[in-house]
Amino acid sequence: MLTSTDSLKSRKELDAELGGAARTWLDEALAEAAHDAARAPAASGTPHPEASPYASPSWELRFAAAGRHCGQENADSVRSLLLVEARAPLSSVTRLYEQGTAAERRAVLLTLHRLDLGDTALPLIEDALRANDTRLVAAAVGPYAADHLDPHAWRHAVLKCLFTEVPVAAVSRLADRARGDAELARMLSDFAAERTAAGRPVPEDLRTVLALTAPADEGGHPAGPTAAPAAPAPTEES
Repeated sequence: MLTSTDSLKSRKELDAELGGAARTWLDEALAEAAHDAARAPAASGTPHPEASPYASPSWELRFAAAGRHCGQENADSVRSLLLVEARAPLSSVTRLYEQGTAAERRAVLLTLHRLDLGDTALPLIEDALRANDTRLVAAAVGPYAADHLDPHAWRHAVLKCLFTEVPVAAVSRLADRARGDAELARMLSDFAAERTAAGRPVPEDLRTVLALTAPADEGGHPAGPTAAPAAPAPTEES
């Protein structure tokens, strides 16, 4: 399942789907998250005197248990709501990602753009893009990556999607960032040439992205698409 940010459910949608026990659990979990956010240290970073540096907030334990109480089909949405309600700081986000399962990591990645973290969570995106888990790769190329990855890293993220067969529809703001990107066009053409030389098909998604790299014309419309290398003609040996 390649969950996208668009598939996350709102609190209202969850309330309509969850049973009574699950709704009660969610109410309590979100209340704990909101309470922790209200107790957050001031901008000076001074911790609360009663806070232990080794203790995780109770809502983080709820984060891990979301699928068990609200169903795996709702787990991403519930975990995202918890992160937002807690106004999760980088320390919590990093801990939940590093210690979490693949599903918990995916929920973190899907929510980063809804948290006030600036570019400080980029190491999590970079880690996910090194993974071979397509669920993490798809989650990593969402709005946060579109906003914060530099051009070089973003181009390689697009190529990672092509390598791992993650649909490029998962890449947020693909058309905006690809438009007029001659370096991305070169990388895509090289990749297509390598596939063609090896007798392997060129992914249709590659052709899609390559067309998007065309610079806009004077009217602001994309120019004609750049053609990917054609497949080699069959020989007598083939």
